[in-house]
Amino acid sequence: MTRVRKAWRLSALLAAFVLAYLAVAAAWAWTAFDDALRLAPLTETVVLSERQAAILLRVEDPDFYGHPGLSIGQGQGVATISSAVARDLFLGKDRLDGVQGVFQAFYRGVFACCKRIDLGRDMMALVLDARMSKREQLQRYTATVYMGTHEGQQLKGLAQAARSYLGKPLAAATDEEFIRLVAMIKAPNHYHPSRNPAALAERAARIQALLLGSCAPDGWFDTDYAGCAT
Repeated sequence: MTRVRKAWRLSALLAAFVLAYLAVAAAWAWTAFDDALRLAPLTETVVLSERQAAILLRVEDPDFYGHPGLSIGQGQGVATISSAVARDLFLGKDRLDGVQGVFQAFYRGVFACCKRIDLGRDMMALVLDARMSKREQLQRYTATVYMGTHEGQQLKGLAQAARSYLGKPLAAATDEEFIRLVAMIKAPNHYHPSRNPAALAERAARIQALLLGSCAPDGWFDTDYAGCAT
């Protein structure tokens, strides 16, 4: 009985610690939101066509307009557009001042250590979704998502990627060209059009099959779309 009681107390203490950690992370994100947004203004507005938006969301976040910031989706896993925006906004290169900056440094360290199980970042995604509209989240994501390195320059956003990789504005990209850009998002330096064109072509073909409905993700975490292999 003593061992059972000790185990119960340990479990209760652990649960209390986790809840406290999540509460502090949420409170910090809520109070830091305005300052973080001020430090990271968008330098470019990316306009997606209705078709482009549908392609992007089908691959990156199928339940984007339905979830509160977090979701587990078929072929998506736990990564949402909201969580990606929250990570870059709260834990990106821009540094907050004072106490907010101290907490930011702490959460950056936690994320660097334990990103796969970082519940604090998940709370930040919930806060972001409560403070920022879906339209604004999508605009920020499409303007800031990392798209690899090209000719020694780090590319951010789909518009910059289209100009660099396709040599044309994003609005002029064909469906096939846009699918290739979306295919890069998962690992842009691996699925690089000049350094690893075969891998990019394979992933783009799998996404094309997914969009046509001829295959489906094999579970929540099948971001490789194994069932769509040609």
